[in-house]
Amino acid sequence: MEQKVKRIADSSIEHIYQVRPEHLNAAGRLFGGQLMEWIDEIAGLTGMRHSGGMITTASVDNLRFIRGAFQNDLVVLTARITYVGTTSMEVRVDTYVEDPQGVRRPINRAYLTLVAVDSEGVPRQVPSVLLETEGERAEWEAAKKRRELRIQRKIEGF
Repeated sequence: MEQKVKRIADSSIEHIYQVRPEHLNAAGRLFGGQLMEWIDEIAGLTGMRHSGGMITTASVDNLRFIRGAFQNDLVVLTARITYVGTTSMEVRVDTYVEDPQGVRRPINRAYLTLVAVDSEGVPRQVPSVLLETEGERAEWEAAKKRRELRIQRKIEGF
């Protein structure tokens, strides 16, 4: 059976949310858990688009909050595949606050590992990717290093 190959652009997603009162924490900022939900959602949709079916989130790496977002801010999330293995995928999610002039300021970057699963929850093969740009190749190489770190942390019980 021939292995399917997809472009990274084929599964990339951008989504915009407006911060509403129900998204705020006691300090009046976007609740971190809400942002984490949005990040997991867009990463999952990206993984589903790439793999052509259901996925499950295996891990979240490097979830770092750079700055806050406030009520009525527009929060833009972009997600793209950075690496694929046999059954797993790494997805990079960048989050920005966009001002009325369209200028985006980063507020978060996260890397998630997703596993493609069948209807029984058994891991299944994912398409490989065609790396078309230097940026995509550099991200792939960095993702291999992150993968090794995840494996090492697992061995060490972290």
